[in-house]
Amino acid sequence: MNPFGCDKLSVKRVFKMLEGLGLSRLESEVYVYLAKVGPSKVKDLSDGLRITKYQVYPALRSLKNKGIVARISEPSALFSALAFEEVLTLFMKLKTEKAKAIREAREEFVRSWQTMIKQKNT
Repeated sequence: MNPFGCDKLSVKRVFKMLEGLGLSRLESEVYVYLAKVGPSKVKDLSDGLRITKYQVYPALRSLKNKGIVARISEPSALFSALAFEEVLTLFMKLKTEKAKAIREAREEFVRSWQTMIKQKNT
């Protein structure tokens, strides 16, 4: 049995999806662990995932910066995961904003590209 306590195939699919959204494998593992187990200390994450604390800290920092993990208590430093549905909504919003920015800049990019190609050919 894996440390996530569920079907290996479904866990692989979740990891693959999270990695496709920009999380590293370790970030995905930390997120899934927190989402399944609930608020946890770094030591609990380290023990549960069978990794060192020094591997957990950067993953937590990155997940916090992405807004999908929060530190919920100060003295004992408990970390909590955003609900999976909210993570998907957050990533959809980010991807939509990126697509909108590209769409808005498309004409300028195309003009710049055409100018660059013409200069190269002359």
